Amino acid sequence: MARANVATFSARAEIGEEIATSNTPGHGLTAPALQRHVILPLGVILAAVLLTIFGIYDAIDSRKATQAAAIEEIDMIATGLKAQFNLLARKDGVTEAALNQRFFAQGREIYLTNETGIITNQYPAGNLAGIALQDVLGNTQPLTFFADQAGAMQITLADGREAFAAVRQLNGPFGQVALIAPLRGVYANWLKDVVRSCLLIIGFLSIIGLGTRAYLREFSERTEAENARTGLRQRFDAALARGRCGLWDWDIARGRIYWSRSMYEILGLDQQQEFLSFGDVNALMHPQDGDLHAMAEMLAASQSNSLDHAFRMRNAKGEWLWIRARAEIMRQGAQGNPHLIGIAVDISDQKTLIERTATADMRLRDAIETISEAFVLWDADNRLVMCNSKFQSLHNLPADSAIVGTPYAELMAAGSSPNIQAQIPLGARPVSGARTYEARLTDGRWLQINERRTKDGGYVSVGTDISKLKIHEERLLDSERRLMATIADLRKSRQTLETQAQQLADLAEKYLEQKAEAETANRAKSEFLGNMSHELRTPLNAIIGFAEMMEHETFGALGCAKYVDYSSHIRESGQHLLGVISDVLDMSRLESGKVTLHPEHFEIDTAVSRAVEALRVAAEEKNIKLEAESLPATKLFADRNAIEKILVSLLRNSVKFTPVDGRISLRSRVDENELTIYVEDTGVGISPDILPKLGRPFEQIGSTLENGNKGSGLGLAIARSLVELHGGSLSIRSSLGAGTIVRIRLPLNVAKAQTLDLRAAS
Repeated sequence: MARANVATFSARAEIGEEIATSNTPGHGLTAPALQRHVILPLGVILAAVLLTIFGIYDAIDSRKATQAAAIEEIDMIATGLKAQFNLLARKDGVTEAALNQRFFAQGREIYLTNETGIITNQYPAGNLAGIALQDVLGNTQPLTFFADQAGAMQITLADGREAFAAVRQLNGPFGQVALIAPLRGVYANWLKDVVRSCLLIIGFLSIIGLGTRAYLREFSERTEAENARTGLRQRFDAALARGRCGLWDWDIARGRIYWSRSMYEILGLDQQQEFLSFGDVNALMHPQDGDLHAMAEMLAASQSNSLDHAFRMRNAKGEWLWIRARAEIMRQGAQGNPHLIGIAVDISDQKTLIERTATADMRLRDAIETISEAFVLWDADNRLVMCNSKFQSLHNLPADSAIVGTPYAELMAAGSSPNIQAQIPLGARPVSGARTYEARLTDGRWLQINERRTKDGGYVSVGTDISKLKIHEERLLDSERRLMATIADLRKSRQTLETQAQQLADLAEKYLEQKAEAETANRAKSEFLGNMSHELRTPLNAIIGFAEMMEHETFGALGCAKYVDYSSHIRESGQHLLGVISDVLDMSRLESGKVTLHPEHFEIDTAVSRAVEALRVAAEEKNIKLEAESLPATKLFADRNAIEKILVSLLRNSVKFTPVDGRISLRSRVDENELTIYVEDTGVGISPDILPKLGRPFEQIGSTLENGNKGSGLGLAIARSLVELHGGSLSIRSSLGAGTIVRIRLPLNVAKAQTLDLRAAS
């Protein structure tokens, strides 16, 4: 540059001298002066015109070449973007950092859309997300429709800018990718070249000859050097950014710090100024990790020229990043200010990995410690890696002897190996570098030991206490022997059982035959009783009628009072016998299923009053107080005669077994769809042994009536059968000397269904 300035100054001086000489009075234009002042200016003018024409032609030609090259380059870059986006879509997603940075040269813009044509990403980042790509490119161009087939072309964007653009169709989930290169960026280098040509022309016309060539040569060298320095700086910054490193230049004396661009990128900050102060940097550092003054004091105290320190710094998101700074003090000249120059590396991932490794190691040790087996792991050099307390207890090792890295021989010497009384190799298929065996210790314990080689040449051993399994195995063997003996006994017993089964089959066959005979006899009995009852009723009715006539002396006096008394006994005995026969006949009909109920609606108080009136005289003869609670307006759908017969039978039993001056009460209650009748007396009561037998045919309490007869024992059985025919139930509660309570439960509207079933059965 100095040489160019000198040459320019010399040329200007010479031209000025020539002009001064030519204007001197008395002198004409000499040939050299003419050559300098006429020919040279004309030559310069001609050269200027020619150079101008050449420059204009060259500018037009280079513009066409630049346009063609730009279209070709945009087409190629669009194809590359398509391949890169399709590849990145199958990985972790698409970020600006993942794209090739040369895609953004000359101010190019990249738009990524979804399958519906809406912009989802813009590179570099912008505010066009959510807008249709058609609205950005303009509605009159065919790029979004033809995509790959349209290639690259010059278009006018919707905002009025002229640009070259290309669109490519992508695979799902993407839609299209558009590359836009504004003409201003495309022709930037061309404009520079035009300007440079103009400068060269002007310089050539200004400095002429060697000065021009020297100037151009020096300018070219300087440009190349600057480009080289710029490229080196860019490569250096890219290397630092890729390695998550930042360059520090700390001017200790002035208290200011220079950061490289990569350092700002690590923290996510914008570079607003060239230098930072101590306060700016201290504000980003974690208070527990010290500050810059502490680092300076540490350097002064250690009298060292280097620094290696790890600390935390807050990024733009407020997160803490671990930074490791390594720097060295350097001086510019003998008396220069000291500068601490070095790099700062982001070690957050390393810190996280170390913490995770420590946590995983702690969990592994806890898991090994909690297992019930003795576990030990040796490395390839037979040094201890880890073991649990079971292994230490098995080998009687002190608690402080199991140190990681202890050789096998040294560790075993610190303890005592268990004494093995017997060793049994298992029948498993042997594996190279592995064995499994069972060992019995002198104290009676059994261990199953598994030993294996690890992939790195180490050795792992697991010892399991199987003493309980061995005891259980011995018990199983003993049980198996007993089972075999039992099976032998069972085989012997099986023949006996088969013989007994045959005998039981014969007995069952005989039982069925006898059962059939008994059922036949029972039916014959019922038929016989039915027939006999009819045969006996007719003469009994005659006897009772004649006895009543004789008792009342209808046809004249008998002549003796004894005959009247005898006639009374004959009537009473006949009536008793007639009642027994009637009961037998009714029971026979009930057992044979020949009783048909005739239900009707009637008030329960009517049936209760008729039953009470039927027993009123008998109760008064014994001075028994007979009470009946009324239940007005309560109707029952049932067989009235059957209900009255049930009540009369129960009241008759109460009168029979209630002593003189006793009390009998009859109560009725309605609960939902059920009628409950209670017949309670203060009679002699029933023994608990006899109570379960009551209600069976011909079962009697055992007491003899006042006239010397016991009765048929069928009254309660007939009452129970009639209650059950109505779908109800009869229960008795009694105790000796305290009386008896009989409870009857009847459904209010079920008698009709029971009648239909009874008729079908009959």
